[in-house]
Amino acid sequence: MLQKGIPESIARLINELSKLPGIGEKNATRLAFHIFRSSRESAENLSKAITDAKTKVVLCETCFNFASESPCALCVDEDRDHAVICVVEDPLDQLAIERSREFRGVYHILHGVISPIEGVGPEDLRIKELLRRLESGRTKEIIIATNPSVEGEATALYLSRLVKPMGIGVSRIAHGIPMGGDIEYIDEITLGKAIRDRKYI
Repeated sequence: MLQKGIPESIARLINELSKLPGIGEKNATRLAFHIFRSSRESAENLSKAITDAKTKVVLCETCFNFASESPCALCVDEDRDHAVICVVEDPLDQLAIERSREFRGVYHILHGVISPIEGVGPEDLRIKELLRRLESGRTKEIIIATNPSVEGEATALYLSRLVKPMGIGVSRIAHGIPMGGDIEYIDEITLGKAIRDRKYI
């Protein structure tokens, strides 16, 4: 919806920015005018960065994280402990855990959690791919680091029931994280403690 007194191109920019998570109309308007006031080069750099992110970023065929190439740098790093896989909901959670510097294993990104209310079932997540990874026999433990929400807990329980019969250890990230909290917003110290104090389920 176009706003009176604002050129159509800026109004469209505000409209697109307001679709971003956590960005309301006021913030979108501030951002749009900031972009408008910045140099043409700065605006073109922003545009190119967005286009490159959409065209040059791929999903790692092993862990399903966003990467420049597949398999990603973490999955081919032999200094990582490939016997331990940390399972997270999305790439932002993986970044948060890496910032804690407490985990030296590898990752598996589910790209969501089981949520019947939203119509998301196990078949909509990267669970089949995780099970295929585990069939190699290289994995000794998986750490389930889904968020401590109802959906995160249900997903953790579902995964543990699938993985335990394979003879692989299953642990759950410790609950130093508040219920309903998102891993990506947790500070490094709390997150590091949660990784260290994980427990088997």
